[in-house]
Amino acid sequence: MADKRFSLLSFLIRLIAALILVFATYNPSGYSWYHGFINALDKLDPLLILAGIVLLIGWVIYVRATIRSLGIVGTTLASALFGVFVWLLIDREILSLDETTLLQYIVLIIVAMIMAIGMSWSHIRRRLSGQLDVDDVDE
Repeated sequence: MADKRFSLLSFLIRLIAALILVFATYNPSGYSWYHGFINALDKLDPLLILAGIVLLIGWVIYVRATIRSLGIVGTTLASALFGVFVWLLIDREILSLDETTLLQYIVLIIVAMIMAIGMSWSHIRRRLSGQLDVDDVDE
């Protein structure tokens, strides 16, 4: 039976997994699956395709869980919250639009955070409200 306790460590594990997924897929450093695919002479290299399928499975798991727990409205609101926060940092001149690499890293971290929140939301909601979300029922 799964452990029903949810803690900060539980969230951090989900966040670290989401960060690995996002940054392994693409990052501005040039070391990612995207860059490997773009620079590959043989686009049909089995190792490259295997890595792509593993990443795609991770994305499907995270995005599906996020959409199911937060919904379209919740996911949109979380994206808007983080987006407006970045806008505020740019407006207050803490961030600059000229620092495109830094902005890319920030956006990638935000994507990972939204997915980690989505993976954790049912646990967080149960803690805050005492209500339990049940999608699958064991008979």
